[in-house]
Amino acid sequence: MLELTMATVSGADAGATAGMQMADAPSEPGAVLRVGRDRGVCRLATPDDWLFVSRVHLEFLCGPDGTWQVTWLRGTHDDPSSEVRLVLNGGAPPRSVPYGGTAKLPPGGSGELVVLDRTGPRSVNVGFYHEV
Repeated sequence: MLELTMATVSGADAGATAGMQMADAPSEPGAVLRVGRDRGVCRLATPDDWLFVSRVHLEFLCGPDGTWQVTWLRGTHDDPSSEVRLVLNGGAPPRSVPYGGTAKLPPGGSGELVVLDRTGPRSVNVGFYHEV
């Protein structure tokens, strides 16, 4: 099971968890959870006017062995207006996820993906917990 929580944070609201959304999916091959502005395909949706987030920004996919990965999907622009950082619990330093790149999530691990707006003090914080 992969459990996700998402909070959208702007400026003075840093640290607030109002409006937190949650989603989960079983760790079965082919299971997918998506984060973005398109409520039609994304289980976790950001505000419509947060254009630094693509219609489908992050895709969590369960592989054939029950492990999860996350991909920052490429949008229509060559240069994105955001950046994505992966923070794993347990002391590992945060690392950037490249635009169009994929990162494996540790089995039984937890952490957070942070989508940062390059133009202002806003972020989308997606916490994850992979239950084995």
